[in-house]
Amino acid sequence: MNSVVRDISIERQVSAGAFRGAMRQLTGGVSVITAGRGRDISGMTVTSVSSLSVEPATLIVSINREASSWPLVKRYGFFGVNILTSDQIDIAERFTGKGGLKGAERFAGAEWITRASGAPLLAGALAAIDCEVEDIVERHSHAIVIGRVLDLQLSTRTAALAYWQGQYVAIDRDEDAVRLAEVSVPGPRAVPSPRAAR
Repeated sequence: MNSVVRDISIERQVSAGAFRGAMRQLTGGVSVITAGRGRDISGMTVTSVSSLSVEPATLIVSINREASSWPLVKRYGFFGVNILTSDQIDIAERFTGKGGLKGAERFAGAEWITRASGAPLLAGALAAIDCEVEDIVERHSHAIVIGRVLDLQLSTRTAALAYWQGQYVAIDRDEDAVRLAEVSVPGPRAVPSPRAAR
């Protein structure tokens, strides 16, 4: 039996400001996590959604345990993941809690649907994913929630909303693919004719 014993003592802790600065270098897709049923609903804007497994379809999201949505995720055991389009900045901002909106107030001005779990799903999202809580790992200020995908709805839209360096950024599959092709593929090179090579 092999065992690894790690005796690491770190004298210096990384400051919260330095860590935030480092994480601002990481571009994240913007999603709204929704939870609850009926009028007992809330949601929050996150960049912490990631796929975990394809079979079975599962994802993970990191949720601040001080967020108003956290008790609803725990109470109901279901949540929605709404991946936002580039023109849904207003929804992203509303669900950050700016302007003092709370609970069901945050859902005003957009069309919401429900699937198997009853959690609100954004009708116009790039993807709206209905999840059941499979497991929760609580660490420090946050909880890592593993969600089993129950149902999903995809959009035909191509422009996603991302967050980078403290700002929202639009990423468009079609437009950005053309731009990347323009800067990464060199122009046609002159190929010598067989006669010139002799």
